[in-house]
Amino acid sequence: MTFTITQSLTEFGVQLQARLARFSDSGEITDLDETAFDQMARSLFGLQYQANSAYRAWSDSRGVTPGSLRHWRQIPLVPTAAFKEVDLTCFDSSASTRCFHSSGTTTQRPSRHWHHSESLGLYRESLAAWFRYHLFAEEEPSDESSRWESDGRIAIISLTPPAEAVPHSSLAYMIATVMERFGASDSLSIGTLDSLGNWVLDTDRLLFALRRSLCSNRPILLVGTAFNFVHFLDLAEERNLRYRLAVGSRLMETGGYKGRSRVLDPEILHSELSRRLGIPRTHVITEYGMCELSSQAYSHRVGEASGAGNQFPPWTRIRVLSPETGAEVQDGEIGVLGVLDLANTWSVLGVQTGDLAIRNGTRFRLVGRVPQTEPRGCSLLTA
Repeated sequence: MTFTITQSLTEFGVQLQARLARFSDSGEITDLDETAFDQMARSLFGLQYQANSAYRAWSDSRGVTPGSLRHWRQIPLVPTAAFKEVDLTCFDSSASTRCFHSSGTTTQRPSRHWHHSESLGLYRESLAAWFRYHLFAEEEPSDESSRWESDGRIAIISLTPPAEAVPHSSLAYMIATVMERFGASDSLSIGTLDSLGNWVLDTDRLLFALRRSLCSNRPILLVGTAFNFVHFLDLAEERNLRYRLAVGSRLMETGGYKGRSRVLDPEILHSELSRRLGIPRTHVITEYGMCELSSQAYSHRVGEASGAGNQFPPWTRIRVLSPETGAEVQDGEIGVLGVLDLANTWSVLGVQTGDLAIRNGTRFRLVGRVPQTEPRGCSLLTA
């Protein structure tokens, strides 16, 4: 890797981060049209092709080089399985400051997404901009301003452990970032770890936070995994608990059970949470993210109806590919979800997930996991 390539990646990242910061500060998202996205994606691919030997080998095996690339849809997608085998980075390992791991059972080898100071800056701006756009879409009514802190911040209550307890969790890092950026001073994470390192919900602290919100008539934002919320529902059923949280309260659920609770259909899960907490369904938001990406997808903006599927931010594009032919499927058809994420400036911008999805324009709806088979050609990544 030459200094020129590193310098060019830094320049690309600085420009993108400045754009994301403007989105985050204003709360208004300006779209990247196809021409602008195509130009940025092809430019970034050219830099990553030079800086990332594993990605270059993968691209060569698919007959794609910067010279042959004509459109962003031709950019090769790296399967998430590859993140388990090699370090897909565009910077020297000595610069690494954090490594995110995929979630799963302790017997599984996790994917690894390495970050340094510059890539973490991009990650924070990307997640903050799209989080704000969806979770704070409503303007707070002036006659209800007393329900918020004087600086207009809402208390964020996370059902997950704090980031310092789980340093390899991208979700915990994301929540810590939005707490710092948007949360009131009494925001907190109430999850803990058991002796095996499994995430455990501290139900006493959760119930205390809910009662405090009720007594002060102050809205809160609850965030957690699907299995976190199932554990709450089980407790609520056992103790016959029902709440009506303050107007403006909202909830963000990020999917995933990993065998840690019974599995509920998303519609049933969200309806039960709405019923038990007194939060309207329009204020129950689903988030989709993974450690291999720097951007997330959301089901809808708070206050709006859901139903069209999850959507990534404008600095990304999705491809839903037929597992048989590799061609893009039509709207309404099922395929393997792929994501082009410009915020992955310092790793690989094209990632093929392990999820099956139904395409709906620029949105998608998850329907299951791809059978766990090793993608052909994966050994080329070690070349």
